[in-house]
Amino acid sequence: MNLFSIHNVSKTFEETLLFQDISFGMESGERVGIIGRNGVGKSTLLRIIAGKEVTDTGTVAYNKNVTIEYLEQLPSFTEHAQVLNAVMSGKPEEYGLIKRHHTLCHIDTLTTEQEAELHDVSERIAGLNAWNLENEAKRLISMLGVTTFDADVRNLSGGQRKRVALARALLSAPDLLILDEPTNHLDAATVQWLQEELQQSTKSVLLVTHDRYFLDAVSNKIIELDKNKLYVFPGSYEKYLERKEQMVQTEEAAAEHLRNKIRSELAWLQKGAKARRTKQQSRINWIEKMTAEPEQQEQREIKIEVGNVFLGGRIIDAYNISKSINGRILFNKFTYNAAPGDKIGIIGPNGTGKSTLLNTLVGLIEPETGSVKLGDLVKIGYFRQEFEQLPPMQTLIGAVRDVAEYIDAGVGRERYISARELLERFLFAPNRHHSRVETLSGGERRRLELCRILMGNPNVLILDEPTNDFDLATLSALEEYLQYFKGVLIIVSHDRAFLDKTVEFVYAFEENGNIKQYPGNYSSYLDAIEAKKNQPQPENKTIVKEVADRPKQVKKGLSFKEQREYELLETQILQLEEQKVDLENQLNNAQNLPCQTITELSEKLSDVGNALDVSTLRWLELDEKKSV
Repeated sequence: MNLFSIHNVSKTFEETLLFQDISFGMESGERVGIIGRNGVGKSTLLRIIAGKEVTDTGTVAYNKNVTIEYLEQLPSFTEHAQVLNAVMSGKPEEYGLIKRHHTLCHIDTLTTEQEAELHDVSERIAGLNAWNLENEAKRLISMLGVTTFDADVRNLSGGQRKRVALARALLSAPDLLILDEPTNHLDAATVQWLQEELQQSTKSVLLVTHDRYFLDAVSNKIIELDKNKLYVFPGSYEKYLERKEQMVQTEEAAAEHLRNKIRSELAWLQKGAKARRTKQQSRINWIEKMTAEPEQQEQREIKIEVGNVFLGGRIIDAYNISKSINGRILFNKFTYNAAPGDKIGIIGPNGTGKSTLLNTLVGLIEPETGSVKLGDLVKIGYFRQEFEQLPPMQTLIGAVRDVAEYIDAGVGRERYISARELLERFLFAPNRHHSRVETLSGGERRRLELCRILMGNPNVLILDEPTNDFDLATLSALEEYLQYFKGVLIIVSHDRAFLDKTVEFVYAFEENGNIKQYPGNYSSYLDAIEAKKNQPQPENKTIVKEVADRPKQVKKGLSFKEQREYELLETQILQLEEQKVDLENQLNNAQNLPCQTITELSEKLSDVGNALDVSTLRWLELDEKKSV
């Protein structure tokens, strides 16, 4: 089924052309990822398809039966609503019926009309299979890391509001789910959960994301916006990269052929008579056009090179530092002595205190115990999650020159890099240097902030969730820069691909405020965790006298006790599944039941569902161990 089609759509933001005469459509079952550099109009295109923004020219046609849910980058909640209610509102008809049923059930004595209405509402809830709506909403809220159901959404942080909005979008189960940077503000474990949720779903998805692992796993088609045009690539992000590599090779061969053709034409011109030149003006015009085109067609890459920086003896010495909030321990007796060349990744679930640790290491927050000492020669560049408040009327070149006129790279012939050169290396074309900050997209503004930080030529670089607002080209360039950075690098990130390419040690927040060090990148950390899970657990052993020289047998599989548990779990899971089906059937036919009975059935269904989840998880653990 066709979901929508756009035809010859063009859009301009202020005086900048985003895209021109682009056309494409989506079929049901497709999961399409849109990629392109910051400022090319990815979010604008999503808003147009979601019906939130109009086109300058062209048309957008929808299948009349298609339902669409749109998750914007920075969702806002204007009305007073508790978290659970805000999520349940993703299914407005079902939610309205549930609320009305709840109201009627709390009336002591119903009139005849109210009894008839209650009967009708109950039948409609059953017909929509909506008795389990609250339980499903709670599941999504919990899986996305929101710890309270009754908080006012307007009082939550931006990251928490994003997760509530994502839960609402998932609950709505539309024909087309449009997601703008859905992994922002999610920790790695939650990103993995969302990835699996979308992979297992039959819903169609149109998304913009900077997370390359997520993009590759979820998408079965890639759309690239580049130079005001749209290009379609069937397959995953990996397939897109393979196709792009082939295209680059073809373009290089074509460029070489073009250079040879130009040389030949120039030789012809130089040898020819003036009369022949006047008769062949069209050929001269062709040469001029072809000579100019390679420069127009070439896609500039960001190149960042900074030389070695002297750090001195002490850099960052953190000894036995601890911090807690409202009685909850964030980190406990953590020690870290930075050394030149350190490339550290810090990971952990949301709310564990990663940003607080960074603020403590740089001296913005005092630890409750222990001490942090910084070296005299340390120059910190701190890229924080919060947007820097730059004057909206300030020019880009002015914003960078406020930091420095130039930086001393310390290497090569291009030892000194000016503010103008650094802007160009971050893909701000010369004709935009005097544009105002207010004209930038969110991603471009973050790129400008990073440019300002690097213009300070730091020898300690601290990045707190740097990938949230960058396009793939900027990420790739930043990764390359960080590979050659000789100072100390400390990164907090949920982006698995970014951590894999940039860090050499992982510090993981674990239980009770403990932070454990793992050598290697993020994938190495996952391998270590998996190996730890597969280690046999120590058991109480009775000391027995063994025959001398008898070889020790390595125990594999399940112990007798575990084998018995495994068998019992199989039976228990079957029983729980039967109970769940029975309760769901009762609720679906609950129109004639008293309100108290319906409430009790809903609570039982929730308890059975939770017990089934726990039992299934334990059975899977034992089944995996059994197969070893």
